[in-house]
Amino acid sequence: MKIEKNYILLLLLTCAAIFFVNLDSLPVNIMEARNFITAREMLHDGNWLLTTINGEPRYQKPPLPTWLTAFSAAIFGIKSVWALRLPAAIMTLFLVLFSYKLAKKLTSEKLYAFISSLIMATSFYIVASARDGQWDIYTHGFMVICIYLLYLFFTEETHKYRNALLAGLFFGCSFLSKGPVSMYALLLPFLIAFGIVYKYKNFKTRWLPLVAFLAVAFIVSAWWHWYTLKFDPAAAEITKKETTNWISYEIKPFYYYWSFFTQSGVWTIPAFIALLYPYLKNRVFNKKAYLFTFLWTMLSVILLSLIPEKKSRYLLPVLIPMAMNTGFYIEYLFRRFKDLMDKKETLPVYFNFGLIAFIGIAFPIGGYIFLKDGLAENWVWFCLLSLTLFIIAIFMFRNLFRKKIASVFYLTIAFIVAVIWFGLPLSKAITINPDYKPFSELQTFAKEQHLKIYEFSDMTPELIWDYGEKMKILKVGEKVTIPEENQFGVMVSENNHENFDNAFSNYKRERITRYDMNPKGTDSRTHKDRLYRDLFIVTKK
Repeated sequence: MKIEKNYILLLLLTCAAIFFVNLDSLPVNIMEARNFITAREMLHDGNWLLTTINGEPRYQKPPLPTWLTAFSAAIFGIKSVWALRLPAAIMTLFLVLFSYKLAKKLTSEKLYAFISSLIMATSFYIVASARDGQWDIYTHGFMVICIYLLYLFFTEETHKYRNALLAGLFFGCSFLSKGPVSMYALLLPFLIAFGIVYKYKNFKTRWLPLVAFLAVAFIVSAWWHWYTLKFDPAAAEITKKETTNWISYEIKPFYYYWSFFTQSGVWTIPAFIALLYPYLKNRVFNKKAYLFTFLWTMLSVILLSLIPEKKSRYLLPVLIPMAMNTGFYIEYLFRRFKDLMDKKETLPVYFNFGLIAFIGIAFPIGGYIFLKDGLAENWVWFCLLSLTLFIIAIFMFRNLFRKKIASVFYLTIAFIVAVIWFGLPLSKAITINPDYKPFSELQTFAKEQHLKIYEFSDMTPELIWDYGEKMKILKVGEKVTIPEENQFGVMVSENNHENFDNAFSNYKRERITRYDMNPKGTDSRTHKDRLYRDLFIVTKK
């Protein structure tokens, strides 16, 4: 089998190994829990358009990712975390495949497209988003498909209407995933960079299909927002609050994102070098395409930096053009590394890949020291990971000394796959909480005792998700609702004990137990108050 004739197959196999294996290894996080609760209420309550979370309106995010999550849950089971995360993994697969197609169209070089797609598939935030059932990967995945179709629309003279209409459809899907985020952070810098480098040629023959694109994009993007605003008065206030957050929440300085290349993980140093445009511009095989990916990357960072609200995960769209940009540098090393003599060029390569190999060599000892307290039931995974990383590291050093950079590159991909396959199950070895008690046990207790359970004040999505059904909140603002039952259970957070005592001062209150879903115990700095509750049985006197 000739590798150059099977890039798509190899890319599919690599993505499957990275995105689909051990999808349920890590606990559900807060963003996922919000999505999963809404999907559950779609299936249980039929709230497909007027979406809810714990019975309350949930319009902060558009519904398309949640619809896909709910469809998967309907097929494989609402309690299957693997099923709930599966659509995100599939979406990331499409993102990588269409990025490959775009890179191949830009340069007509399959090897470069393959390299850049592998870099994308193994970049830290791409991997994390592929295995995380929330919204970000959907909005950017759909937008990459839209961008590929727009590239065809602007560069080819055939199928203009087909490409424009399909681009409008996928633009709308992106908007229905997380609003205008990807339009601003991914599409807009693409359009600016394309205009600078390739120009918009023969525009007279394209304006009618472009109008069709805009019409489809607007209709698909806007209909759900129109529907919620028309049929639920709460939607307007929620939308206003969400929009206000862009300028008043998580405010960070302009330069906050300027270490963005570190979010690519193992490709941090190559990504940084690839951004040194004066150094690399005369070394790449396609100067025009390299300038385009460079501008696309930098414009994306600049536009994101202009928004006051900043979070590191918002850098996800930057990793897409940056992977394509980094691909030019790695492809240059494929061609020229054996001939390079200047230490300024060779030392960063030796350091980057040598560091990865060193981690593989050191892991059996370092991993044991770090994980020894939690290895009692995880020895098999630890041994498999240690052996695999050690062998990969030996071959990496061997090929690095022989200047076989292509082999070193592919071994780095294998390194990531090994961590996914054998390392993720080891997450159980670092989640040591002797008092761990999930909310799913609370539901069992409530059914056995024929007891209705309420949350006193704070809705923590992870807890509600694990509980398995809606839990009414008694205290909203200053108002406290008193349940009608003679006896009922109330979950109370640590900081609300006094308020709870005051609200139910005329009732008998008996503390039963604590439900704690923190992965680590109370002696850890990562132990969070929001992830545990005390159960009180309240009885009318």
